[in-house]
Amino acid sequence: MTITWLGHSCFKVESAGYSVVLDPYGDGSVPGLPPLSEKADRVLVSHGHGDHSAAEKIRICRGDGEPFAVTVIDTWHDDADGAERGPNKIHILEKGGMRVAHMGDLGCGLTDAQAEILYGLDAVMIPVGGFYTIDARQAQQVVESIRPRVVIPMHYRGEDFGFGVLSPLSAFLSLRGDAVYYDTGRLELTRETEPQTAVLKIVKNSSAG
Repeated sequence: MTITWLGHSCFKVESAGYSVVLDPYGDGSVPGLPPLSEKADRVLVSHGHGDHSAAEKIRICRGDGEPFAVTVIDTWHDDADGAERGPNKIHILEKGGMRVAHMGDLGCGLTDAQAEILYGLDAVMIPVGGFYTIDARQAQQVVESIRPRVVIPMHYRGEDFGFGVLSPLSAFLSLRGDAVYYDTGRLELTRETEPQTAVLKIVKNSSAG
């Protein structure tokens, strides 16, 4: 299974020649990021905000035989049961006994039942920048409760991209002791991948054409 970070909260997950893009951002919706130009077999969206829901930016290929079983967990984009920013969906993709989850713009803690479903993931893509979502400390608490093998932080402020109100990645990494830095946005996730916090670089327009 391959996980590619496309910036902000947008990822592409691929397996067996089939690809899913999660939370594509709209043109100009995220400071410092170029327009998306991607193709995929399916798009999944956590909520309706423009920096997560621009499904029209992805060219759909309609590949045969989707390999992923998809589970959706309904959560909130805030800590007031959606009163401030509405609902949020967590998507779990499973194939061959491996499970990865994209947490969307999670803005609240998990219930015990939700944590039980998410426990023992092979990888989790989780927001860490705060303000609109859980912050670094809260993200660490979620990680501790579900114990994924690989943690992939997202939705934070980088040196030349992201919303100014978000915290930088360093705030989350200061709570982790297992950061692995990649010179690409791509992570090849196998059963042998060591436990880590994977710090990916943005890959721009990786499948345009």
